[in-house]
Amino acid sequence: MSRDHEIPLGTLCEVKAGPSGSLLDNLHEGPDGVPVISPPDLTDDHKVDTRRLRRVPWDGAKRLSRFSLREGDILVVRQGTLGRLALVGAEHATWFYGSSCLRIRPQRDRVLPEYLVSYLSYPPVQRYMLGQSIPGTVPSLNSAMLNELPVTVPPLDRQHAVVEALADVDARIRIQRQMADRLEALRPAIFGELIQGVRRT
Repeated sequence: MSRDHEIPLGTLCEVKAGPSGSLLDNLHEGPDGVPVISPPDLTDDHKVDTRRLRRVPWDGAKRLSRFSLREGDILVVRQGTLGRLALVGAEHATWFYGSSCLRIRPQRDRVLPEYLVSYLSYPPVQRYMLGQSIPGTVPSLNSAMLNELPVTVPPLDRQHAVVEALADVDARIRIQRQMADRLEALRPAIFGELIQGVRRT
């Protein structure tokens, strides 16, 4: 990975590890309380899957306030499935994140959250991060490692251009996938019609 014009992540963002397990002893799957985002809730397309969220009771939320999320934060898995990450949307603001995640809070006047998500998910960067992880039964990252991660930071106008270009690519990918899904669903019906045509001849 090239190091030209790179800045350590820690000078662009605040990196904070999730709460200790003891602060999350009362997690439950009921409808009441504040949601807590964990690694299984981070999707391959860098979003938060809200279908299986666990929650912390309202009366335990106050002691977790320093682990609350804001729109534009980025969550990175720090134990287990390293490299998985997600961008926090407005709908997730004030939620919490689990002990197996790291929260990255970008300085928006220097780096766009959307650009940083794309940078951190770029395969050479992913390989670099995994190469820096602590080996063991469960590989892990920590705040110090992410703080030292070199980040290529172009001017904000170029970051905007990169984000817009990638958004266009993502839109095209979604359209192609939808078309492929429709064709896959139609395939049995087409086969059935072709078989019936053969039987009639």
